[in-house]
Amino acid sequence: MIRAYIVAVFTELIFGFSFIFTKGALDYVTPHQLLALRFITAAVVLTLLRILGIIKINLKNRPWGRVLLLALFQPVLYFILETTGVNLTTASEAGLMIALIPVWVTLLAALFLKEIPSPLQAVSIFISVLGVGVIILGGGRLATSGHTLGLFALLGAVLSAAIFTTLSRWLSQHFRPIELTFVMMWVGAIVFGGLTVYEAQNGLAPTRILPLLQYKQVWTAVLYLGILSSVVAFFGMNYFIARIGAARSAVFANLATIVSVAAGIGLRGEPFHWYHLVGGILILLGVAGTNRFGPRER
Repeated sequence: MIRAYIVAVFTELIFGFSFIFTKGALDYVTPHQLLALRFITAAVVLTLLRILGIIKINLKNRPWGRVLLLALFQPVLYFILETTGVNLTTASEAGLMIALIPVWVTLLAALFLKEIPSPLQAVSIFISVLGVGVIILGGGRLATSGHTLGLFALLGAVLSAAIFTTLSRWLSQHFRPIELTFVMMWVGAIVFGGLTVYEAQNGLAPTRILPLLQYKQVWTAVLYLGILSSVVAFFGMNYFIARIGAARSAVFANLATIVSVAAGIGLRGEPFHWYHLVGGILILLGVAGTNRFGPRER
């Protein structure tokens, strides 16, 4: 169990730093191009590891069609809806909506996995979400955009992430984490690769994507996002979801907010305010409480 918690923290550290690489690369490539490069890299790396015998993937005579359903929600629907939502709304709205993922995971886990949260765990989840809200609101300042479509897209992203977490927990009875990750990466590579081809054919993006790798911001982002944020982090996520449960796992995602803020302050020279400290403390208290007062399994 201790190993699962260590993996969870390490995974959220990776996700927390990913925004720096993503932000730099998007100055040169479209979101779909970056996602295509990211998941193609991840899929190729996992396939090479399989060929070399470092990892073992066995999907024969197994319900792997259910894993395709998992991959549909994460990474496909989640990234498409999140990108759409972020483009149509403000950062404040997007951050607050994404912070609701642990709440929805707790509800779905209670309904479908019978992971019934205790009252203290429910309070802890609320405290963690409150901490994210304090950081994003910036001391009480909320910018609203009025884009209803964007808000619905963000809600769809939240539900996709919650369904993924619940499905991952359920499928852990039949598949190893590396097998789930393998299918997810290949589905992401095929879908986002196809979207990139569509953009190129319709004049929405450069027709040749490989020359874009000449830019340092692009190839460093592809390596970080493809290997660390995809292969390592998604494997870690599937691993600790299987070990510690859906509701406990979801609240760890809020740690990425702390990492993102810290990275922005330390690496990009962004300002530090009192609400960063208060929000960070609330998130840590919420994560600790959620795992201390874990769900009762019926």
